[in-house]
Amino acid sequence: MMKALIYEGPKQVAVRDIPKPVPQEGQALIRVDFCGICGSDIGIFSGTHPRAKAPLVMGHEFVGVVEEIRGEANGFRAGEKVVPYPLLSCGHCFACRNGREHVCDSLRIIGIDLDGGAAEYVCCQTDVLYRVPEQVSGKVAGITEPLAVAVHTLHRAGFRPMDRILIQGAGPIGTLVGTVAKHSGAARIIISDFDETRLAVSRKLGFETVNAGRENLTEYVRRATNGDGADIVFECTGAESAALEMTGPCRTDGMICLVGVHKAPRPVALADMHFRELNLTATRVYTKRDFEQAVELTRHISDDLEEIISHVVPLSDCANVFDLIHDPKETTAKVMVDCRR
Repeated sequence: MMKALIYEGPKQVAVRDIPKPVPQEGQALIRVDFCGICGSDIGIFSGTHPRAKAPLVMGHEFVGVVEEIRGEANGFRAGEKVVPYPLLSCGHCFACRNGREHVCDSLRIIGIDLDGGAAEYVCCQTDVLYRVPEQVSGKVAGITEPLAVAVHTLHRAGFRPMDRILIQGAGPIGTLVGTVAKHSGAARIIISDFDETRLAVSRKLGFETVNAGRENLTEYVRRATNGDGADIVFECTGAESAALEMTGPCRTDGMICLVGVHKAPRPVALADMHFRELNLTATRVYTKRDFEQAVELTRHISDDLEEIISHVVPLSDCANVFDLIHDPKETTAKVMVDCRR
């Protein structure tokens, strides 16, 4: 038996003892070290995720050590620290046939569509595993999956060195987008939010911050860029107010990249799109190449990634992890579950 964080229904999670998984042909049994909690997990907990069905072992951002391999090892061996690429594609739809497997028509994700890694053990196909660089801690390696989101986001937005960027939202994804941009040569990084504690973390990472509840964001960005506006605006909140505001700070012929998921129709200043010929794109998860680059990137930016982790909760005591995230007295950045405890 093993312990696992189980989604049992809307706003119902529990740590349960369940059977330890047995690897099938071509799979590795992984002893999990850390598993991150993200926005998708919050959606599952709230009961609003369209695909997640109870009972479900949660968690798609995890790292662990190979304990056993059955069949094809693909070069891996017991004792190696690994992170899995958690996306499962059909291989047959238009996206899959044309090299866009990450936006497969029937995309499934470990920890959402099937049991995940917020547990002591999990089984994964060996062909989705990536070795963790030796000098990278397990806790930092647990951020590889959302880091891959940030890497893919910069690729989708056409980021170039010396770009001046605005990030709306100082949550984990917005902070990671800023971190990747900083290490990729951004000339100026401005992050906006309403939460002063989150903005303080951004300042500690070297970013310029603005409280969008106290200052006019468009005016601030214009002043900061000699009247030009940001080369790229990354909208990382999914909030209605951010959608309406995102066109104003963007320069003529600049790029707006939707990172936060807007699950309802939003008002957008389309006249700005016309008169300044703005460009709009969106991003969803990541490719295998993005994930591979994120694994390598952890080797170079471990110190920054450590700063983004605000809480580590033992698996044995994580049934209230979503209460912690929603507690107005707590400001959480990245919350990790320590599956060794």
